[in-house]
Amino acid sequence: MALDHAPLGKSSEYPDRYAPELLFPVPRDDNRRRIGLEDGRWPWFGDDLWQAWELSWLRPGGVPVVAWGEFRVPAASPSLIESKSLKLYLNSLNQEVFSSHDQVRETIERDLSSACGAQVAVSLYSVDRGMTAEGRPPGAILIDDEPVSSVGYDYCPEVLKASGETVTESLCSHLLKSNCPVTGQPDWGSLLVEYTGPAIDRSALLQYVVGFRQKQDFHEHCVETVFTDLMQRCQPEHLVVSARYTRRGGLDINPWRSTDPGEAPRMRLVRQ
Repeated sequence: MALDHAPLGKSSEYPDRYAPELLFPVPRDDNRRRIGLEDGRWPWFGDDLWQAWELSWLRPGGVPVVAWGEFRVPAASPSLIESKSLKLYLNSLNQEVFSSHDQVRETIERDLSSACGAQVAVSLYSVDRGMTAEGRPPGAILIDDEPVSSVGYDYCPEVLKASGETVTESLCSHLLKSNCPVTGQPDWGSLLVEYTGPAIDRSALLQYVVGFRQKQDFHEHCVETVFTDLMQRCQPEHLVVSARYTRRGGLDINPWRSTDPGEAPRMRLVRQ
């Protein structure tokens, strides 16, 4: 198994010196085969937007710097980066001296790009520069109070359905919850579905989201599963599926998959 040697789920020492070798790549292909996609062929554009809230290093002279960062990992990269390994790597910067923010940014870009096999974009910000937290993405319709005739906690794509005239709308649920496939720890998130096509049955979509409650998978894999299921069962003309996950260890992961080119929008929800 690709994760047998990953730090996730194991006791780890936190390094006090720069250690890029800690980054642990996880191939994406295994999961994509499980949802019926061939190597190198998938029906989306997208990226994974990581938000890192516990960044620090030393200036020349030894005074610490704190910052927060955004890392955009292309969905087309051969590998994703296992989250605990990224946390350990970022902590290895804490006692390292850098001459400038740019040197730190360029170092992180180089190391993440090498680990995942594609160019990663890194932005660093002062902690004095924050983002306003939103309850839900602007314009999205919350489906969490839709009536559901049958509640189940097992993954069930068969419940999805769409019909009627073509509509364009954004649907949101805060009830996305799955479990880490290694540690079993819960992962909490808000799911956003933006589409043009036959109207998706909102009660059915809510039932489907609740069915992830015991599913074991990584954040990125969950979003790709939702995207693939909606494309197959609801057949929209255009589709964007994204999730805003709560942070763990100072990191939150926000995958974004779309039928059209673009990148995950910058935003911060109240649970992040």
